[in-house]
Amino acid sequence: MPITLTEKAAQRVQNFLVNRGSGLGIRLAVQTTGCSGLGYNLEFVDTTNDDDTIFEDRGVKVVVDAKSLIYLDGTEVDYVKEGLNEGFEFKNPNAKGECGCGESFTV
Repeated sequence: MPITLTEKAAQRVQNFLVNRGSGLGIRLAVQTTGCSGLGYNLEFVDTTNDDDTIFEDRGVKVVVDAKSLIYLDGTEVDYVKEGLNEGFEFKNPNAKGECGCGESFTV
């Protein structure tokens, strides 16, 4: 299943890339962290690796390494702004639970 972006998330990423002045897109990965075990990592990507899978949605390339793909398959990335808080949110069909603060998840 593909990794997708909402319109708000795609616009936010495109704005970041324009302000940055370079980049192929974003890299979405998982890392061991937090109280639930796995956390999301989102960063700019300038080059890809042989084991990367590249998804393109709404004009944005999302690069995912093979190790992370099994945890992220089918995830939708959204950008949410509520009051003073704003940031990317992940709707991950593979997540079985999340910690109370939403920073980490389990599969």
